[in-house]
Amino acid sequence: MTADFIPSLSKALARAWPDFGQITDAVRLSGGASQETWAIDAEVAGTAERLILRRAPGGHSSPTAVPLATEAVVIETVREAGAKVPRVRYVLKGEDGAGQGYVMDRLEGETIARKILREAEFASIRPRLAAACGQELARIHKVRTQSLSAVLTTVDGPTQLARYRAIYDSYDHPDPVFEMAFRWLEPRLKPPAQITLVHGDFRHGNLLISPEGLEAVLDWELTHLGDPLEDLGWICTRSWRFGVTARPVGGFGELSELLRAYADHGGRAFTIEDVKPWIVYGSLKWGVMCMTMYQGFRSDGSVERATIGRRASETQWDLVRMILNGEL
Repeated sequence: MTADFIPSLSKALARAWPDFGQITDAVRLSGGASQETWAIDAEVAGTAERLILRRAPGGHSSPTAVPLATEAVVIETVREAGAKVPRVRYVLKGEDGAGQGYVMDRLEGETIARKILREAEFASIRPRLAAACGQELARIHKVRTQSLSAVLTTVDGPTQLARYRAIYDSYDHPDPVFEMAFRWLEPRLKPPAQITLVHGDFRHGNLLISPEGLEAVLDWELTHLGDPLEDLGWICTRSWRFGVTARPVGGFGELSELLRAYADHGGRAFTIEDVKPWIVYGSLKWGVMCMTMYQGFRSDGSVERATIGRRASETQWDLVRMILNGEL
């Protein structure tokens, strides 16, 4: 435990939990590109508690993400509605002196796609994961949004497409495949018939999965109000299949399974054609994000940014297959 904020965190938790003893261990985990994630072991009422601290880098939040305090509110709102998320135990306050963030339960499971899609211990659960994702998204999208509308922005498909068009144009590097994709999407990515809560990044890496099933939906930093089709399409984006392209839903299931479970658990009865524009948009969006990484590489020479930036070519191939060949 070398982090300088740990003593302040310990004092804050002691004030919040009368039976709190002490933090016995704190290890920063490698996951989490935009936020710090710490595995915290604590003694509470004489028993061991396994916790996670989700904290802004250096204690200060990013202007591009939902504030962590708001993220915690959303997580508790969807948990109370029956969705599978960790229980939030404490939200840090300014006077705590430990930065911005929150403490939640630490659950067991795996988030690494390579393991989930290929290791033997997940073989029996893989055929059921598409339905589990459909069920979970139906729960999320049914959450009442009245209490969240004051703290979350509303961003629909046309707004997102225009935003990424502006980012793409700012690089002044025209690409014929991306141009084709923007033009294909403009008449097809329509305003939603219904505005719901949207996770915003529902995919491998943010899904905690065990050999028993989907344990929790993590990382709510991109949550907003918008089109429920966004979440259904994003989990099917070809880049998030991690090489198992024949199975559209995360590399583990069929889109028909996802949509059937979604409708069976209270979601709208969407068709594959309803979702397809959002799958195409997912590849285009990720392609522009890769271009952004390359721009960062030009500025700082980061090998990591260069590695991600070159993946724009993968999304171009995916877009050609979907738009011109009709594949999913």
